Amino acid sequence: MARWCYRHRLVVLLLWVGALLGVGFSASAAGTNYANVFSLPDTDSKSAYDLMEKAFPNTSGDTDTVVWRVTGGSVKDPAVRDRVEPALDTIAKLPGVGAVASPYAGPRGAAQISGDGTIAYAQLTFAKRANEIPKDQIQQVLDTAKKAERSGLQVELGGQAIQRVQEPPQGLSEMVGIIAAAVVLFLAFGSFFAMTLPIAIAVFGVGMGLFSTQLLSHTTDIPDIAPLLASLIGLGVGIDYALFIVTRHRRGILRGLDPEESAVTALNTSGRAVLFAGGTVCIALAGMLVTRLHFLDGVVIGTSLTVVLSVLAATTLLPALLGFLGPRVLSRRQRRRLAAEGPEPERASGLAARWSANVEKRPRRIAALALVVMAVLAVPVLSLRLGATDQGNDDASTTTRKAYDLLAEGFGPGFNGPLQVVSVGGDTARLVQGLKSTPGVARVAQLPPAQGVTVIQVVPTTSPQSKETDDLIDTLRDSVIPKAGAQAHVGGVTAVSKDFASVTGDRLPLFVATIIGLGFLLLLVAFRSLVVPLTAALMNLIAAAASFGVLVAVFQWGWGLDLLGLGKEGPINAFLPVIMLSLLFGLSMDYQVFLVSRMHEEWVHTKDNARAVRVGLAETSRVINSAALIMVCVFLAFVLSGDSGAAMAGVGLAAAVALDAFILRTALVPAAMHLLGAANWWLPRGLEKRLPHLAVEPAEPTTEPGEPGGPASVVHGLVRTPDGDPVEGASVTLTSEGGRRLDHVSSLADGSYIVSVPGPGAYLLAVTSPSYGSKAHRVTVAQGPLVYDVELAEGEVDAVNPK
Repeated sequence: MARWCYRHRLVVLLLWVGALLGVGFSASAAGTNYANVFSLPDTDSKSAYDLMEKAFPNTSGDTDTVVWRVTGGSVKDPAVRDRVEPALDTIAKLPGVGAVASPYAGPRGAAQISGDGTIAYAQLTFAKRANEIPKDQIQQVLDTAKKAERSGLQVELGGQAIQRVQEPPQGLSEMVGIIAAAVVLFLAFGSFFAMTLPIAIAVFGVGMGLFSTQLLSHTTDIPDIAPLLASLIGLGVGIDYALFIVTRHRRGILRGLDPEESAVTALNTSGRAVLFAGGTVCIALAGMLVTRLHFLDGVVIGTSLTVVLSVLAATTLLPALLGFLGPRVLSRRQRRRLAAEGPEPERASGLAARWSANVEKRPRRIAALALVVMAVLAVPVLSLRLGATDQGNDDASTTTRKAYDLLAEGFGPGFNGPLQVVSVGGDTARLVQGLKSTPGVARVAQLPPAQGVTVIQVVPTTSPQSKETDDLIDTLRDSVIPKAGAQAHVGGVTAVSKDFASVTGDRLPLFVATIIGLGFLLLLVAFRSLVVPLTAALMNLIAAAASFGVLVAVFQWGWGLDLLGLGKEGPINAFLPVIMLSLLFGLSMDYQVFLVSRMHEEWVHTKDNARAVRVGLAETSRVINSAALIMVCVFLAFVLSGDSGAAMAGVGLAAAVALDAFILRTALVPAAMHLLGAANWWLPRGLEKRLPHLAVEPAEPTTEPGEPGGPASVVHGLVRTPDGDPVEGASVTLTSEGGRRLDHVSSLADGSYIVSVPGPGAYLLAVTSPSYGSKAHRVTVAQGPLVYDVELAEGEVDAVNPK
């Protein structure tokens, strides 16, 4: 497939451009139809909502507020009333508005005026819940109310519905993320053309994904947060997947391969890993389905579709673009050096090789240090509290934040999250009396009953996101309502948020077990090992704990919130653990696949675990760290989105990716694999026969050229340093190209070695010394012995890349 795309690059490019334009035009013509289906069956708040919807069909929606304050005089002054009352009358007649409760409507309205007479509010009860109201209807309400403003009269609006039209413009965070990624790519590649390849792949993948998701919103329920999350994950994986393939392709050209052959080899190695990694991300995202939180179904559709299209772009469009660039995928300096000095030897050197050698020499010390760092970062997770942020976390310039502050100033913080106790039987008067005498309740107001249903509005003394308000809801449900002998349920936005947090917390263990189990099975089949997937599962849990620790420290404890400009501290959004864990497990599996697939590749050819781990880490750590740095830039850019949920997800995922790549995959995983030795690749023989075959690496030849077919021979020579000194005790291993070990010896005091060869053919000769480096070479044996000297340099690691 890679070769066909490379040779027919113009056709492939035109197909992708045509598909992007076609889907984009269709999506633009169709518009959006996102729907936030927020259904929590079998919860008390859902029962309250169902009763209100039945008894008060025009007032069962969310309640928002219009708040106004005068800088002089009182809100009761005729001049103020003459401006505010006509606006409220107009709002009451607008589509989507069920009722308007004015502070000027008799004795009951007097409670809607603050004690000092400077602040008043009107309640707007919509016919539907906030997420179901069209934005144009909300904008009409906002515009009508703001027209009443004048000098000395401030008018603000607050509530869930109003917040929807305060959302910042889309695209800023994505643009900043792309620019940051471009800078990292240019520094990594040193080539403008190479830099543009991953960006182009991400743009095509994310563009197709977002347009397709927009079209699907007309046929199924997809929440409006899905495009934001899809662009966040799509940009990250799209750039990273292309980065892995382009890096392998550039290395192939530097080793002397023709650009076409290099592209084919890159797609047949790193491209396979991309396919597998994309599959793991989709499976991790699909794990959200086990929570049975229906609004997440649309998130799964949007994000998974974007990942699939990003993988498709990386495996079809990318080889076509590589065909257009040819050798220009290298920097000018690299092209000049390649022309002057010829192909580079197959080795990894520099910082990556030195770090890999250090991990091999000190695995216990490095593993212990990495574990201590992750454990310290994970400590805050012990105080994790799920909930919902409120409009007190909005930007200080928004009308919702101003209305929130005005209500808190005039009526107390609990006014921003009233509870609705919906009664269908029993002694209502006794219930009202019990509610009034409950500690933590600031105000109780009973609405006229309808169809046997009575709604009692309860205003807490504490803010909606405080723990005391959660405790009050429990007290009402567990104590006050049963003591009054009433059949009642506690509803309202605050109660729904609490129930959602409880349901999420209860289902989180099943969700985590599901995605860890599926990831374990995938790695088990791919790498034919029990220890590798077990290690990956453990590392994923460590990464999750540490990243949530960072999230709690920042957003719940408030460390650095002022620096980020994200308001005050509060609970962690209840939906975030499910979404964040899905993305984290998928992305961390990506890095595990790219790291271990290279180790497995080397293990198959040498059967030397120490060498396999050292080579795999030396060759992949730089590209994994570059990919992680790009992810961190993309995710942190979503802090600029102005959405607290997106900011939380961005910071949490940025922390998770950084810790996973820079500490776990670069230090703890290879250190643990060195300590485990050959056990890393152990698989019971009975299980081996039953597992299906799913190769991350390209298939080995079915017949091996090194099989006996002629007279036996030998390969012999000397192992020396660059200065000519003999290397004693070096491990010399001869294997077939298919990976079967044929002979193994240690070099003598003079550095000499000799290994037996079954017959003419091509073989792999691996030489390793603890004090020096390691090398692996293809050797071709003809008739008779072959003399082959090997030079080892300290800190040097080279590797054989299978054709």
